[in-house]
Amino acid sequence: MTSAHCEPLPGMPHELHLYEVGPRDGLQNEKTTVPVHVKAEFVRRLLAAGLQSIEITSFVHPRWVPQLADATELLTALGAEGLGPNRPVLVPNENGLNRALDHGVSAIAVFGSATETFSQRNLNRSMTEAMAMFTPVISHAKNANVWVRAYISMCFGDPWEGPVPIHRVVDVAHRFIDLGVDQLSLGDTIGVATPGHVVRLLDELAAAGIGPNQLAVHFHDTYGQALTNTLEAIRYGVTTVDTSAGGLGGCPYAASATGNLATEDLLWALDGMGIHTGVDLPALADTSRWMAQQLGRPPASKVVTALAGGASDYNE
Repeated sequence: MTSAHCEPLPGMPHELHLYEVGPRDGLQNEKTTVPVHVKAEFVRRLLAAGLQSIEITSFVHPRWVPQLADATELLTALGAEGLGPNRPVLVPNENGLNRALDHGVSAIAVFGSATETFSQRNLNRSMTEAMAMFTPVISHAKNANVWVRAYISMCFGDPWEGPVPIHRVVDVAHRFIDLGVDQLSLGDTIGVATPGHVVRLLDELAAAGIGPNQLAVHFHDTYGQALTNTLEAIRYGVTTVDTSAGGLGGCPYAASATGNLATEDLLWALDGMGIHTGVDLPALADTSRWMAQQLGRPPASKVVTALAGGASDYNE
């Protein structure tokens, strides 16, 4: 089969917004440097497939994420295609924000944590210190009419601290909302969430005044639960979902964090329920196969593999 049979499911939305993280979150953990021209072509192919919100790169220090040391070169190569309200870049601090603004970026993301250990490992700061760092970044960005997203990592579990109390996630979420962010992305960084846990967190956030319209979800597939958890969040009312073409991804500071939810795997389910995304699944699958060839390994997405008939043409 080349397309899913369509049967709408009661309680699901008519359309959904996909936030593609492949070029940034998907590639950041690659050991071999991906050339700038390949990254630029990847973004252009994603755009051609119908994806509109694409997180392009990050202005973190090259020492921490060497793969993204070419952020300036990539934005230059993309020109207008890499800018606009739907082309965020990740910034860690005011220096990163200033670099982004110098390139005409009009959407940014910051990356916080729901646990102290990961905050220290990822940002070299406590959670309180991290919030103090983000405060002027977000204020400066909002004053410059820049759209701001905040990631909250380790919302469901932490490899060092274990289960994460829901009230702690709600507290971090409130701090970001109070700072004026436009959107919160709830991250299951090590892929341990289950549907009941997802609903409980969304319930507690709603009770605290943070509704699904302010949220995105970001699930990793370490335990094979990313699609199930995402569908539960969509049923709840979340209409923005983070995905990565081909299932690319991981986290350089959490070894147990495997790939993100594959954009194609979610698209197959959404197409089967008649949920509009504006994304051409065959074109996107072609793009992921192309990128897999650049990386020399098969894509993680089951749908990409199935649409290719199980064929393998990767130089491993």
